[in-house]
This record gives sequence, C-alpha cells and structure tokens, in this order.
Amino acid sequence: MTAANAGMHSGRSDIVTREVSLQRLLTAYILAGLLFMLLPGTFLGVWNLLSISSTHTVASLSPAWLQAHGHAQIFGWIGTFILGIGFYSLSKMGNLPPFAVSRGWASFAIWTGGVLLRWTVNITAWQWRVALPASAVLELAAFLIFFRTVSRHRPQPATGNTTRSRQPWMLVVVGSTVGFLASLIANLGVAAYVVVIGKGPAVPVALDQRLLMLPTWGFLVPAVWGFNARWLPRFLGLKTPDGRRLYAALFVAWASVGAMLSGAAILSTALLPVAALLAILALHVFEPSVQPAKVNGVHSTFPLFVRGAYAWLMIAAALSVAAALADREGGIWGASRHALTVGFLSTMVFAIGQRILPAFCGARVLFSKNLMFASLALLNLGCALRVGSEIPAYEGYFRQAWSVLPISAVVELTAVTLFAINLVLTFLRPPAHLMHGLNTP
Repeated sequence: MTAANAGMHSGRSDIVTREVSLQRLLTAYILAGLLFMLLPGTFLGVWNLLSISSTHTVASLSPAWLQAHGHAQIFGWIGTFILGIGFYSLSKMGNLPPFAVSRGWASFAIWTGGVLLRWTVNITAWQWRVALPASAVLELAAFLIFFRTVSRHRPQPATGNTTRSRQPWMLVVVGSTVGFLASLIANLGVAAYVVVIGKGPAVPVALDQRLLMLPTWGFLVPAVWGFNARWLPRFLGLKTPDGRRLYAALFVAWASVGAMLSGAAILSTALLPVAALLAILALHVFEPSVQPAKVNGVHSTFPLFVRGAYAWLMIAAALSVAAALADREGGIWGASRHALTVGFLSTMVFAIGQRILPAFCGARVLFSKNLMFASLALLNLGCALRVGSEIPAYEGYFRQAWSVLPISAVVELTAVTLFAINLVLTFLRPPAHLMHGLNTP
C-alpha cells in the first residue's frame, strides 16, 4: 500500500469513527430525553391531573409539582432532544473539530444533572435554597458549552461556490437558540429571586404564567418553524418557504413574548394568532404539495399529522386570546398551554422524530409504522379530550367534564409510552445495511 493510499484509508477510518461517536452521543441524548418525557414529565403530569380531578380544583396540588412536570417536559424532554440533534447535525454540516464530541458528552452530563436536580428539588424541596439555583446554573453551563462548540459551525460551500449564504431556516434556528439562552438566563434569575423571597421552591404562579411564554413562543415554537423550513419541503413536498413571512412570524412571536413579560397580556395574546398564521403561510403547510411526500419508512399518515400540528397551533393561539379576556380559574390558560405543548410541539416531535432519528442514530429503520400511527393518533385523541374538557371543568361550566380529564391523561400516557417503545426498539435494531445483509439468503 502506497503512502497516499494509506493516508486515504486512515482518513476514511477517522470519518467512520467520528460518525459512530456522534451517533452514540445523539442516542444518549434521545434516550435521556425519553426518560424525562416518561417519568418526571408525563407520569408526574398524569399523577397531577388525577389528583386535581379527584378534588375538582387545582388549588389542592402544590404549584411546585406542577412546575416540576412542566420543566421536565420543556427542558428535560424537548430541550434534551434539541441539544443532541444540534451537536449531531452541526458537527456533520460544519466540520466541527473532534473535541466537539467530548464537549457534547460534557454538556450531556451537566444538562441532565441540572434538569434532574430541578425536578428533585421541586418534588422534595430538598435543600431548595441551594439546589434550586444550582440546577439553573448547571443547565445554563451545559447550554453555554453547546453554544460555544456549535458557534464554530461554518456552512460548507455549495459545489462551485466559495461562499454560501445562510438560508432562512438557519437564521430562524439561530433565533430560537437565542430564545433558548434567554429562557435559561431567566430561569436562573427567577431561581435566585425565589431563594430570596420564597418559602419553597415554587415560582409564584403569576410570574410563572408570564415566564412560560419565553421558552414556548420564544424558543420551542420558533425552533420547530426553523427545522420545518428545512425538512418539510423534502418530507412533504411543499414549496420553498417564504423567508420574509418566516422572519415576520419570528419577530411577531418575540414581540408577543416581550409584551407578556411586561404585563400586557391582552396585547401579547392578540399577536399570537398573527405569528401562527404568518408561519403557516410562510411554510405553505396547508397548500397542495408540489412533489410527492416521502413516507418511506414511516406511516402514510405522516403528512396528515404534521399538518394537524399546525391546526393545534392556531387553536392554542386562539385560546390564549380567550384566556386573556375571560379566564377565571385557569381552565382556558391550561387548555391553551396543552394545545400548544401537546397538540403542536409533541405531535411535531412524534412525527418528525420518528422520521429522522432512526436515520441519525445509525442509519436504522423505524421499528414499527403501526406503533408510529398509534402513538400519534392516541396523542391527538388525548389532547382533544384534555382541551375539550379542561375549560368546562375548571371554569365550572359543566362539572361532568371532570370525569373526562383522567381519561385524557391515561390516553396521552399510552401515546408517549408507545412513542418511547418504538424508538428504543428501533435503536436496538442493527443498521439498515446490516438488516439487509441478515435478510439476504
């Protein structure tokens, strides 16, 4: 073997080794996110809802427990997924240096430790004056490791070009990353505030209500818009996104967040349907596809559920307006949040996640298309039952609606369990090329 051939072989070997390392890193993030989704997130949420339903009042449950559930879902589940996908995709796209993998593992350990500590503090109140701000510091530190690492990302130039302008989806994802950072800084500030003035680890309810706008409409929703702008033209065959409308959706969403943080709830919520509609128009979600949808490896209803998620986004925005004008007992606000976090965000994660994660985590094929359909169908059924019953139950319009809430909780728990099982079984399978080899006589 000549020196040149040896060098080429060594280079290919390094690329393969790096790819395997990135796949293992992403798999660890996804599995951790699934654990947060199932146990601290959904299971605790079901327990909370059963407790509320048995007493017919939310006042019977500790706000700290409710906030533990929300934090585990937003940061423990979806936040962990986003960090893992960010390390993986940007390392591949931007030729990040080899230390990106080791930094990814460091961020993983610190992040999961911080989220787990926050959940533990909210549930047990153990040493909360020290542990609550410590959890916020750990989460922020983990994110800063991620941010410092991926900031070295430079898009590879297209063939024949020496430069490559940033696409709209990239800029929206960058904007959502800024929202992520702002959410973690606010989380640290509020933790310090609670330590000074609080009698326990719970954030005051009115303050928590305002702050929820920052991680949802300031971070998670724009992140979905950005990644959808990247993937939906390919997966659903939609037209190229309208960059100007997409930027406008982002800026209106941020304006809504700013208005809510300043106390202008009616103005804030009035902007949400505008932001949602601009995003739908920018992404051409409900327009006919210009190319056939790519449903290889996933259930054929995949495009239907993706579009359905945007229907939930509009419902969430409309309910937010109604909540700002007419909510008395938290039922309309709760229904709005559920339509957003479960109807929009979770449906999108269930749909897109089962489309891309098997490929990212070792070029695998999804274990079961039917499990994918069942998880998505049950998730949307549970969300419809929850949103449809929470308002009449909490607001006192129809007391029999209280009996529907536990059913919705069990249906959603079943959905997330099926989603987790399908991904775990997928990760346990050999890569697609090895499966083909095993099936070849």
